[in-house]
Amino acid sequence: MQAMYLMVAAVVGMQHPVVPRVVVPAPAHAQPALAALNALDALGALDALNALEGLNVLDALDALDVVGPWDSAPLQDEQDPTDSLWRAARRAFNRGDYASAGKLYADLARRYPDVARAGDALYWAAFALYKNDNLDHARGLLVTQQERYPKAATRRDGYALLARIQTALAKQGDSEAAAWLTRYAQPAQPAQPVSTRGCPDEDDEDDVRVAALNGLLQMDATNALPILKKVLAKRDGCSAGLRRKAVFIVSQKHGGETEDILLDVARNDPDSEVRQQAVFWLSQVGSDRAVTALDSILRSSTDPELQEKAIFALSQIHNARAAQILRDYATNERASDEAREKAIFWLGQQRSPENAAFLRGLYAKVTGEDLKEKVIFSLSQMGGADNGRWLMDIALNEREPVEMRKKALFWAGQTGGNLEQLVGLYDRMQDQEMKEQLIFVYSQRHEAAALDQLIRIAKTEQDKELRKKAIFWLGQSHDPRAAQVLLEIINP
Repeated sequence: MQAMYLMVAAVVGMQHPVVPRVVVPAPAHAQPALAALNALDALGALDALNALEGLNVLDALDALDVVGPWDSAPLQDEQDPTDSLWRAARRAFNRGDYASAGKLYADLARRYPDVARAGDALYWAAFALYKNDNLDHARGLLVTQQERYPKAATRRDGYALLARIQTALAKQGDSEAAAWLTRYAQPAQPAQPVSTRGCPDEDDEDDVRVAALNGLLQMDATNALPILKKVLAKRDGCSAGLRRKAVFIVSQKHGGETEDILLDVARNDPDSEVRQQAVFWLSQVGSDRAVTALDSILRSSTDPELQEKAIFALSQIHNARAAQILRDYATNERASDEAREKAIFWLGQQRSPENAAFLRGLYAKVTGEDLKEKVIFSLSQMGGADNGRWLMDIALNEREPVEMRKKALFWAGQTGGNLEQLVGLYDRMQDQEMKEQLIFVYSQRHEAAALDQLIRIAKTEQDKELRKKAIFWLGQSHDPRAAQVLLEIINP
């Protein structure tokens, strides 16, 4: 049971770094569970769209109400006059009585301002008030903590909590809160507590700068963009996480400067991931200027990952010009095959008649097998009668390489190609490999006619290897007829 409590605490701790620290070490048998939970730290990226929703994750603390981990924390001094107040406040907090907890913690700090735990009491009082939506009073307590208790253990957590409170107040139109967010989102803040955990990550909302940047989402573009430009102008390695966060926030502001800022970042930021994110968000802008910028990046960049992002971004802008840029790039023999394959793939995902006709014509022009295979795959994903007939034509064309014919045949079968035509192909095929591929295609179809064909091959095919293939696939079927045929073959 104790290990389960530790796991709950660890999950809440990962969701929000401002939760109370458990000072009791985890028992040895719980360590593997905690290590496994830390492995969940991975997925970052575009879930930043839910950044504001994440500010409510403090409510997850309620899950610990039944656990009460702090009741086992050692007291600083059993004779400490604050002991009874601290214990009473802690119990109230653990059972979710935030009004009483806030009053008791604040009373401790007021009555005993010189004791070591007074600064931490202010933090917990503010936390309780925050939970009770008493935001203005909570803000005042945290400001007092910063001014009077610079060595408090919870001071850094206090900054992060204050950022969330200021964000909530700014959302309500509080000008003081908006000014605070503006000040702390700036790239350099001498008054800000020094982080002992290295460079901030864009998802590290325990870092006051990241939390303040999140708060800029609540501000209009006129006020937010100048601050974000200052953040993005910092080009040192340690600010890369902040710049990634800033790129997302810029993309959510629909001011006239948005495209210019994203384009500058995409071309000039020293961090590859920051550049890639700027390219991605250009696709969400979707304007003619964005298309021009993406075309320029695609043609001029020497960074393969950035080119790949530009191709993807263009594929997400559904207009004729963006599609034409991708088609032109797919035919560009000076471009790398890998980038051309990406362009071909995304053209196939758009499923337009223009793209389908282009890809069918492109197949005959490209020479690399990988490019040809990508064309076959993309056309198979588009579907449609014209593309189905084209796949069958490639499968039947004896001048085509066998591997290409097999792939065309496979995708024709996978995408619902005419089964009657596929069944009729078997007796017309002379190539052993193509017949084996057909047997496999039949095995993947669920129509009765496909099973009939497998049964016929298993019973009448003169080639022993082909019969064995058909028998094998009959054995994978759950149809009673297949079982009966296998029994007849075993006991003629």
